[in-house]
Amino acid sequence: MSVTTVSTTPIEGQKPGTSGLRKKTKVFMEGNYLANYVQSVFNTLHELKVPVDKGTLVVSGDGRYWNSEAIQIIIKMAFANGVGRVWCGTKGLLSTPATSAVIRVRGSGCEPFGGFICSASHNPGGIDNDFGIKYNCENGGPAPEKMTDLMVEWTSKITEYKTCDKMPEIDLSAPARYDLGEGKFIEVFDSVEDHLAVLQKCFDFKQIKRLIAREDFSLVYDSMNGVQGPYALKMIEQELGAKKGSCTNAEPKEDFGGPSSPWHGHADPNLTYAVELVARMGLNKQGDKIDTDQKPPTFGAAADGDADRNMILGSQFFVSPSDSLAMIVANAKLIPQFKAELKGCARSMPTSGAVDRVAEKLGIQCFEVPTGWKFFGNLMDSGTKYFPDKPTYTPFICGEESFGTGADHVREKDGMWAVLAWLQILAAKTESEGKLVTPEDVAMAHWKEFGRNYYARYDYEDVDKKKAEAMMESMASKAGTLAGTKYRDMTLAKNDVFEYNDPVDGSVSKNQGIRFIFEDGSRIIFRLSGTGVAGATIRLYLEKYEPPDGNLVQHQFHVVKPLAEVALEISDLAKHTGCSEPTVIT
Repeated sequence: MSVTTVSTTPIEGQKPGTSGLRKKTKVFMEGNYLANYVQSVFNTLHELKVPVDKGTLVVSGDGRYWNSEAIQIIIKMAFANGVGRVWCGTKGLLSTPATSAVIRVRGSGCEPFGGFICSASHNPGGIDNDFGIKYNCENGGPAPEKMTDLMVEWTSKITEYKTCDKMPEIDLSAPARYDLGEGKFIEVFDSVEDHLAVLQKCFDFKQIKRLIAREDFSLVYDSMNGVQGPYALKMIEQELGAKKGSCTNAEPKEDFGGPSSPWHGHADPNLTYAVELVARMGLNKQGDKIDTDQKPPTFGAAADGDADRNMILGSQFFVSPSDSLAMIVANAKLIPQFKAELKGCARSMPTSGAVDRVAEKLGIQCFEVPTGWKFFGNLMDSGTKYFPDKPTYTPFICGEESFGTGADHVREKDGMWAVLAWLQILAAKTESEGKLVTPEDVAMAHWKEFGRNYYARYDYEDVDKKKAEAMMESMASKAGTLAGTKYRDMTLAKNDVFEYNDPVDGSVSKNQGIRFIFEDGSRIIFRLSGTGVAGATIRLYLEKYEPPDGNLVQHQFHVVKPLAEVALEISDLAKHTGCSEPTVIT
């Protein structure tokens, strides 16, 4: 294959956020935008002596608009940069957790040196919406900061990129092998098989199948026209025997359903956007019960565009992501993956402290990390060949309030894993108690034992970035100075800017959010999101703890509303940004 070297110049703004580089689709389609970034990644890998030459690379995506074209560009550049083999999922599709599974287990295991994932996760797809790309390493997890920092450095000094521009387009529609000569080839494989194989080792599919076969049990799994569709159909309907039609919106679409869909193409599994599922489960977007024409299913779940996120629902009952994490950890012994032991758990800093209380009772370590799955990855790799002198924390469960949950079977959050974890818990409890156990039953039992962390997140989207940063800087300047200040009937215990000292690789991550922690344990957190493509998103997190003997059945949004009023007073958010109401409440 002949290699062409193309002259180029740096393009500003190619700094990835917490989940890769995301921009408007048309930006990626312009000129050398994608090529510059991909070449900068290869330059970084060569500089770090990653075994790219004759190595194996995974390339796939979530199926959003321009996914197929981007994959063809990356394949041509991969071979031009010395790659020997490229693995692609059928139709260019791989969910983000499945990509991690492929890197870790396909073939002889850990064969690839890494992989490119073309995804902007839960962001809308389409020519007028968003596109993204991120690089995952040989452990199946996102590139660490030291690597992404070097990638950014390369984007600022790039002068050329390499491609095999004479190479024909590759047909990705079905499993096949394309030999290119000199021992180089492209393998197109079934997108589901590796992820399914990994999950079958984590769970007792036979026990879950017995639950699903019960006449008094029903479920619905909404893939929101994202990449999860083929996985849901194969695992939930075919392997576990759910009735045909249990998996809804299971056809992946370039625009995730687009403006005409009930969620307007925004495949984000929360109460605001997953409106079709939420209504079917007998709730509105505030989480209030509503009348339905038919009895709601026993269990409901939804996935986002790239299938790493999940939402869990019972009949007229919403399980918050923070509670979901805590409840899975509390019931881990019911999941075969953790029957021997569960050694550790972790949450992102903005996630509620519900799991902390569980970990304390179980006597296991619980870590508080910045937002970004790569921080969990370090903890999961501690004690392995990557960090052999560090303690081992696996088997391990982790999660974040933004509807991401997972474990150490892969190095990404895994929406399907979370759904199967809940089904496993319900199946085991149903069999042991001799009657159907629902998500609400699990939640009520949990709160009566551990208390309830009432929790909500307010998102203020598309805020002027400079105004948002000015607000954050104003609060940060007061760090450590407000302890003892009274706000309504609450006294502030401390206010700080969260900084994380990684116990595994020794790295320090600063400016990871602003915290206001009160004497009664209530928390107010402010953070600027790193997953948007336009303007800034201010995230406001609110948490108030209620002990086991307190009122456990209040509406979470009502309980934290007084905290929200205090937060707006502390931050002067309306004055700084002009925003009067949040865009989304979850």
